[in-house]
Amino acid sequence: MLEELLSILFENSFRYDPECGFVLSSGKKSDIYIDAKKTLLTPRGLLLTGRVFFERLKDKGIDGIGGLTMGADPIAYATSLVSAMEGSPLGVFIVRKEPKGHGTKRGVESALPEGAPVVVVDDVVTTGASTIRAIEVAGQAGLQVVWALALVDREEGGRENIERHCPFDAIFTRKDFLSLWQKRD
Repeated sequence: MLEELLSILFENSFRYDPECGFVLSSGKKSDIYIDAKKTLLTPRGLLLTGRVFFERLKDKGIDGIGGLTMGADPIAYATSLVSAMEGSPLGVFIVRKEPKGHGTKRGVESALPEGAPVVVVDDVVTTGASTIRAIEVAGQAGLQVVWALALVDREEGGRENIERHCPFDAIFTRKDFLSLWQKRD
């Protein structure tokens, strides 16, 4: 599953341009760009992501999975669905970019009980800012963030920033993609 998911991500989502590079949402410039949504929004990519994340999380003692909308949403939904099919259901939580301006004015949508141990997920980590925001908001909403897990760590400082808040890991790293790129030439 891991090899197939990496292959799909490489074909659908990975771009490499060492000369001109890409401007990222953080404002930084990088020689690689990974648009994980181009994989996560395909049936096979979504299924493989859910299975890979579930395998990584199933023994972590967590009750829920989620993160900052929109990067975390497909990962959380796919993993939750796979977990239910495997008989170990994980609830989902969504961290809004801005709290609702009406009603309860919540920053987190969830049916999980207060104090539930959860993992924060993200599609691609660069500086870790989105993941850290999700960790902080989820904690303020009463969830107990015990771990963070990304689909891809671009290895540009995000790991170190996130680990100031909780343990962190990634399914794939920048090195995995560059290794495939070198094999392609």
